[in-house]
Amino acid sequence: MDSFAIIVTGWFDGETNHSPVPTTILVEDGIIADIATGDHGDALAKRGAAVHRGGYLMPGLVDAHVHLFLDGAPTDGKARSEHLKQPLERLTEAARQSARQARAAGVTVVRDAGDRHGINHRIRDEARRNPGTMPVVRSGGLGVKRPKRYGAFMATDVGEDGDIHASVTGLAADNDEIKLILTGIIDFDAGAVTDEPQFSAEDARRVVDAARSCGRNTFAHCSGVKGLTVAAEAGVGSIEHGFFMTREILEIMAAKAIAWTPTFCPVHFQWAHPEAVGWSAPTVANLRRILDDHAHHLVMAHRMGVPLLLGTDAGSMGVEHGAAVIDEIERYVEAGMSLDATLTAATASARRHFGHPHPVLRKGAAFDAVLLAISPFDDIRTLRSPLGVWRQ
Repeated sequence: MDSFAIIVTGWFDGETNHSPVPTTILVEDGIIADIATGDHGDALAKRGAAVHRGGYLMPGLVDAHVHLFLDGAPTDGKARSEHLKQPLERLTEAARQSARQARAAGVTVVRDAGDRHGINHRIRDEARRNPGTMPVVRSGGLGVKRPKRYGAFMATDVGEDGDIHASVTGLAADNDEIKLILTGIIDFDAGAVTDEPQFSAEDARRVVDAARSCGRNTFAHCSGVKGLTVAAEAGVGSIEHGFFMTREILEIMAAKAIAWTPTFCPVHFQWAHPEAVGWSAPTVANLRRILDDHAHHLVMAHRMGVPLLLGTDAGSMGVEHGAAVIDEIERYVEAGMSLDATLTAATASARRHFGHPHPVLRKGAAFDAVLLAISPFDDIRTLRSPLGVWRQ
């Protein structure tokens, strides 16, 4: 039996901060065998367990929205365009590197939000064989969209009623979840979503029902009141991005337990670095207004009981895999969220949404954890330098 113990100065179980409370956590064959207050290292060492003392423990982080085959580091438009033209094996290697970056940063679970090449399925399978170097990968495979509409790099076209059911059930054989592309991207110059939703509420509901009939949840790419209304009325599993949220839509989401993944990072990058895109001063003002409105509704959602997931849209311009999770945590805190609620969104809330049997660290759970030098409640910067990362 592989046995070791970590004696920490404090720990966060995914929902509660146990600090400063010295605690001994015993791990046997990758499972938490015991959690006991106090330092019991000497007794466990006599029983043959390896013992490590020091640090602060918390669950491994979850990035609930990434695109592994995209590299977030380049900010030059031409370089980003050329990246997409690379051969499949080069794109696959980029995805491997993205997964490794995330794992090294303390991210032990990612949900890939779609690519048209099937790279996310391939990396998901490789990650199962390489738990020491990659996070668990939940793969959205190909999503569904309407012909000649936004989302070609991550979704397949579907037509009307019968085609929706056939397409979704076909995708569900390999996808962990079904992604629904409802709207395009934000027109930042206009400061609004200017296109119409790709699906009606009735057709979006057909996607949701078809996915559920196959035991799959759904997540919807959408922003703007029209698209958000469709997503909420259709009862999707989670809304991704969700800019231009309203209280009325949040009320529906709370009633239906629809989760929200706000993804501040891509918009925040473009606001902080307008020179990367060439935005004008009025457009930068629009970006700031959009971010402030998003922050306002994030806190509102939390108070209303909407399940919050933390996702970064890593792979977008300036949004680097791994490091962006800590950036997104900082955006939540800046918005007015408490750190414990934010860390719950980045750990237990996402695991619970994904149906994990043990969303928090407790006896009997797999040891999926990050060791930090000190408590992030004392200095949030410690999240950027994990001492150890375990993924089971």
